[in-house]
Amino acid sequence: MFNNIENMKVFWHSSSHVLAQAIKRLYPEAKLAIGPSIDNGYYYDIDLELPITLDMLQNLELEMKKIIKENYKIEKFILSKNEAIKLMEERDEPYKIELIKDIPSHEDISFYKQGEFIDLCSGPHLNSTGEIKVIKLLSIAGAYWRGNEKNKMLQRIYGISFEKEEELQEYLDKVKEAKNRDHRKLGKELDLFSVDDYVGPGLVLWHPKLSVVREEIEMYWRKEHRKRGYQYVYTPQVGLSNLWETSGHLDHFADGMYPPMAMSLKDSEENVSYYVKPMSCPFHVRIYKSRKRSYRELPMRLCELGTVYRYEKSGALHGMLRVRGFTQDDAHVICREDQFVNEVNQIIDFALEMNKVMGFDKLNVYFSVRDPENKEKFIDNEKVWVLAETTLENILKERNIEYKKDIGGAKFYGPAIDMKAVDAMGREWQGTTIQLDMNLPSKFQMAYIGEDGQEHVPIMLHRTLLGSMERFVGTLIEHYAGAFPLWLSPVQVKILTVNEECIERAEELEKELHSQGIRVELDSSAERIGYKIRSSQLEKVPYMIVIGKKEVESGMISVRSRKNGDLGVINPKLFIHKILEEIETKER
Repeated sequence: MFNNIENMKVFWHSSSHVLAQAIKRLYPEAKLAIGPSIDNGYYYDIDLELPITLDMLQNLELEMKKIIKENYKIEKFILSKNEAIKLMEERDEPYKIELIKDIPSHEDISFYKQGEFIDLCSGPHLNSTGEIKVIKLLSIAGAYWRGNEKNKMLQRIYGISFEKEEELQEYLDKVKEAKNRDHRKLGKELDLFSVDDYVGPGLVLWHPKLSVVREEIEMYWRKEHRKRGYQYVYTPQVGLSNLWETSGHLDHFADGMYPPMAMSLKDSEENVSYYVKPMSCPFHVRIYKSRKRSYRELPMRLCELGTVYRYEKSGALHGMLRVRGFTQDDAHVICREDQFVNEVNQIIDFALEMNKVMGFDKLNVYFSVRDPENKEKFIDNEKVWVLAETTLENILKERNIEYKKDIGGAKFYGPAIDMKAVDAMGREWQGTTIQLDMNLPSKFQMAYIGEDGQEHVPIMLHRTLLGSMERFVGTLIEHYAGAFPLWLSPVQVKILTVNEECIERAEELEKELHSQGIRVELDSSAERIGYKIRSSQLEKVPYMIVIGKKEVESGMISVRSRKNGDLGVINPKLFIHKILEEIETKER
């Protein structure tokens, strides 16, 4: 496998050029757009009137293998902007010409050549096509040119490549398992959620079963926050435009906000604009500013399960993982400078514990900082940026937490620590983020009266532990393949009757379990017991109780486990005690 991420990206980017070369050989009329490496392989976007079929995909794969065998040297050359445009005009590549025109005139433009094929590219690449050993084209999709819905829809071909055949097979096995775990597939099979175009794309409808999962998570979340000194708040779904102007969101985040609603005030001739909130931070700031604050009140920890709305392009929407409406487990810590390091450490401890309870023992940590080559995207305060980045990085180093720097990944208002959960398949999911805000305290003139009787500007931390409920629960579905641990399972126990004579005893047991707070369902249908057991297994119910003639006569119960199969005959009271203990300790 690849030694590092950089080598992997080079390998896959070079593979995308081989794909483009194969496309131009078989379909010379095709116009090339872009072909980058991605997290799992690469793709190339092309403009081709002929719809690409699976047979065409196979032919392209064969042609790619031929190009790899021909072992062309991959060579870089540089042209001026005018020369680059002329070259692409000669080769009739309009999308490349558009990209070149966006490059500043003073910059040289790089191309890569392999055999008869030339492509606009900044590189880097492998030395030759022969270094690519194993390739596989995976799928076809549609993609708007430059991600803009107003532009033409192109055809996107996805592929993967490796150095060894066994690496490809391992990847394909993971892809198959990922399809089985896909939260959209399981959501439909287990009746968990739906996204209805009649309601609106990117808006999740939580069905009763998945609502139970969310309720359990939220109750645990609230309890743990109370223990750590957080105070709950509730804020509106809309806010006046001046709120977002002051916060800077209209300057830096307008594309992600829904357009304003003009609402005429009865007692005024003027119209005012309201925006649907994309985040809760400015509201929390206004709560803080509702009266004067003393240094004795800090740190102030405000938390909210706040529902927000952000515009995502339709092509980016993905089940529960990429949506337009979602609920964040949001919190803002407002503190003094001498409290800052301790507060960050407490948040890290909290995040590690909560993720572990949810089933994520491993977190990959990223430290998001400014891009020094692109500082105009971030608020202008060099001194504070350096101090903020240095302080957060020192916290990670002092705790011996391994991390990777994400250059350019910082928010416009400050650096961040991101802790991504690693699921059962080794995939990363965005969850915990700790962001230092150097923007809102000054923008909103936040202050507290210090021990010296003077006004001081507080430090503000944005913090989520789980991220959004939608994305996090979608992640949990895939992590557990729909088989939630007992404490989260929508149905924890299912009682299955063998015949009609057992129903009365089964109903008594159902009431007993229900009275103990256990989520229980009774299946007293006329179906055979084998069918009922299989159905319960497919529904991923943790425990099944079988009630037949022997159980009625003995007062005992036969128990089956989703994971371990038949557990034998058990005393009902002992079983209830075991269940309650497992729920209380949140065993996985």
